[in-house]
Amino acid sequence: MNRSDTSKVHADARSALADVRSGVTIMSGGFGLCGIAENCIDALAQMDVNDLTVISNNVGNSGRGLVKLLRRRQISRAICTYVGGNPDLEQQMLAGQIEVTLIPQGTFSERIRAAGLGIRGFYTPTGFGTVVAEGKEVRMFDKPCLLELPLGADFAIIKAQRGDTYGNLWFKEAARNFSPLMAMAARTTVVEVEELVEPGGIRPEDVHLPGIFVQRIFQGKDYKNEIEILKVVD
Repeated sequence: MNRSDTSKVHADARSALADVRSGVTIMSGGFGLCGIAENCIDALAQMDVNDLTVISNNVGNSGRGLVKLLRRRQISRAICTYVGGNPDLEQQMLAGQIEVTLIPQGTFSERIRAAGLGIRGFYTPTGFGTVVAEGKEVRMFDKPCLLELPLGADFAIIKAQRGDTYGNLWFKEAARNFSPLMAMAARTTVVEVEELVEPGGIRPEDVHLPGIFVQRIFQGKDYKNEIEILKVVD
C-alpha cells in the first residue's frame, strides 16, 4: 500500500455509516461501556433508521451507549448475553416491544468467531437441557452437545485506541473485548479510533487486527470513555 492511500479513511461517523438502512444487522463491540464505538452510536441515533438487529454483549448499560438507540425505538431485535444493568432493555423486553435472544457468553463469542473464519457450525455442551437448547440439533460426544451456527452481520461498529489509514488496529487493554471477532464477522466494518496514524505508526507485532478486515476508518472525537467504576472505602 502507498502511504498516500487513504481510500478507507472517512471524515466522521456519519460519512462512514452513510449506507446504513433500516432493517440491517449491526454488531457493536464493547463490554458494558468499555470499548464502545461512541461516535458511531451517536451518529446512528441521529439517522432515520429503525428495525435494526443489534448484536452486542449487553446493548448498552446504565442509560448510556446503545441505550440511545433503544430509547428512540430504533432496535427491534437484540442478540446479547445478558440484560443486567440495562433497565431500558429490560423494560422493553418485558413489554414485548423488542425481541431479545440471550446466548451464553462463550457461545456468543464463538459463534461470531465462526462467522469470521468461515466455520459452518460447531458443537458445545453449553446450554444442553435448558431453554438454550430449544430447536437445536443435539449430538452425543463425551456428553450431549448442541449444534451452534455462525453469527454474522451486515455492519460492525468498533472502536480502537490507534489505527492506521489501512485499518491495522491496536486496542487498549480490555477495550479489545469482542471487537476483533466482530470485525471479522461483518460484511462491512466501520472503525473509529482515538488516534489515526500513517501505515508504520503501529509496530507489526502490536497489530491486534489486520487492516484486511476493516473497510472504513475515521478519527473519533469527544470521547467520554465511560466505564463502571467500583470505589472501595476503608
